[in-house]
Amino acid sequence: MSKVIYVTGGARSGKSKFALDCAAQYTKRAFLATAEPFDEEMAERVKLHREERGNGFLTIEEPVHIERALINLPEEIDVVIVDCLTVWAGNLMHRLGSNQAIMSHVDRLLDALQNPPCNCILVSNEVGMGIVPDNTVAREFRDIAGTINQKVANVSTEAWLLCSGLPVKLK
Repeated sequence: MSKVIYVTGGARSGKSKFALDCAAQYTKRAFLATAEPFDEEMAERVKLHREERGNGFLTIEEPVHIERALINLPEEIDVVIVDCLTVWAGNLMHRLGSNQAIMSHVDRLLDALQNPPCNCILVSNEVGMGIVPDNTVAREFRDIAGTINQKVANVSTEAWLLCSGLPVKLK
C-alpha cells in the first residue's frame, strides 16, 4: 500500500529539503508543482526549486487540479512530491472564490489520497502559529489553509513538522 506523507512547517523551515530527502530512496520520482511564476521574484523561487531537485524528477505543473494530476501520473512513478498545498490554497481562492468550490477540490484530493497511485509526499506551510491577520482575505486564507492541512494530515500515514530544519514526527 502506498504511503501518504504530510510535511508541514513555517516558511524556510526545511520542508522542501526534507521532502526531497524522503523521495531520494525511490527511483522513479515525480514533482507536482502548484506555484505559478506571476512575477520575477516567484520565477526566481521556482528556478531555485528546480535546481535544488535536479533532473531526477518528472515535473508536472498544476496550480488547481492536483487530484487529476495525481490520478494521471505515469504508472512507473514510485513517489510524487506535491509542493505545496498552501500555494494551491491561494490558487483556489484566486480562481474559485467560494468556500464551497474550494472545499469541493479539497474533497477530491482527499478521495485521491485514499488510494494513491504511488507514495505521496505533500508539503504545506503551517500558517496558524502566527498572529491573527489584520484583514478579512488573509484570515480567510489562513482558515482555508488550516482546514486543508488538518484534513490532509488526518488521512496521512505519516506527518512531520519541520522547525529550524529539524523534523519532528507527529504521526
